[in-house]
Amino acid sequence: MTPFLAELIGTALLILLGNGVVANVVLSGTKGNGSGWIVISWGWGMAVFVAVFTMAAFSGAHINPAVSVGLAIANKFDWALVPVYVAAQFLGAMLGATLVWLIYRPHFALTEDQDLKLACFCTAPAVRDPISNLISEVVGAFVLVFAVLFLAVSVFGLGALDALPVGLLVLAIGLSLGGTTGYAINPARDLGPRIIHALLPMPGGKRDSDWGYAWVPIVGPLIGAALAAGLYLLLQDPTSVQFR
Repeated sequence: MTPFLAELIGTALLILLGNGVVANVVLSGTKGNGSGWIVISWGWGMAVFVAVFTMAAFSGAHINPAVSVGLAIANKFDWALVPVYVAAQFLGAMLGATLVWLIYRPHFALTEDQDLKLACFCTAPAVRDPISNLISEVVGAFVLVFAVLFLAVSVFGLGALDALPVGLLVLAIGLSLGGTTGYAINPARDLGPRIIHALLPMPGGKRDSDWGYAWVPIVGPLIGAALAAGLYLLLQDPTSVQFR
């Protein structure tokens, strides 16, 4: 399997399960309706786990442009491959979002709140404050990429369970930091499904796709990734730290 196809499939799985758990919790008439933020956070953590353990052997399972960029800045990934990975991640995110739409179509029709329908595709801030929202995405992505850079050099020898720390990492970010913006921490995860929301017909109608906010979950994660990679490189410089 090529890395392009692996990233596409991995990101599609991520969005299918991640946006799928959002749809299960917020849409009317579902078995999981109203089960809350803990379920959403766990669902996203396990979505990352599934995507990583299935595709890691083929592409490293970045499933996130911020991770690809962060690894490249940290000299752990070839810059020439970044465009290929990012293209696959965006296409995969769009595919995953389309599958969520297909699976939950009857429940979209039953749901009157157009904001909840949008939430099944992309993120939105709990309190709309662009600077604070940007900071939230920067910090969340910083934690993700900084931890991933250290996980990338760790070998646990647990087979598929080697991917579990990444899933638990995303769970921790969701539980601790996700209440502000919904923790996109992934430009493809947000923009790809947002485009699908704009393009597809929605049973029962839909609102606009909130394009005025769309830049935050793109710019924030990329800044956070760059900062995480910069700190990682600094810590790797033996001249920058002295142990006594």
